[in-house]
Amino acid sequence: MEVFDAVRTVLAVRQYDDRPVPPEVVRQIVAAAHLTASSINGPPGHVIGVDDPDTLRQLGGALRTGPYVALAPLAIAVAIERASPYGISDASRAIQAMILTAWAAGVGSNWVGFGGLDQVKTLLGVPETFDVLAVVPFGYPQQATSGGKKNRKPLSEVVSYQHFGQPFPADA
Repeated sequence: MEVFDAVRTVLAVRQYDDRPVPPEVVRQIVAAAHLTASSINGPPGHVIGVDDPDTLRQLGGALRTGPYVALAPLAIAVAIERASPYGISDASRAIQAMILTAWAAGVGSNWVGFGGLDQVKTLLGVPETFDVLAVVPFGYPQQATSGGKKNRKPLSEVVSYQHFGQPFPADA
């Protein structure tokens, strides 16, 4: 899948079938996080892959906005070093790279949480010098996807050229 096609069609997936994500796809997903550009060419974070069903159930119980993590075959927690001024930015880039890499392989996902995940931190044994930014469940979508049809504002309402509010030229 071309990169723009992945960006154009990726959807949040919250229901997964029971197929495991193959090890080679899991390796690509975590490699995408590792290879993503970062502010200091050394990501100030750590990813933790989880495929143990009991731990996934516990993660689902710990995530107020993502109980469906309990039913995913794989989840990846993303921790950032507290001391890093770039941690959130770099980890966010890594999360998006993982989401797009997974989507290109037919695997759906969804970002869950945004910091304050102390219960997850304890469950996964994350050191005190780190915080868990998010947990991303991964799995094959349970239902057929809509081909990337998204309900978005028109481009002209969210993109400007040279100055805020100036129309972006069609040929730019």
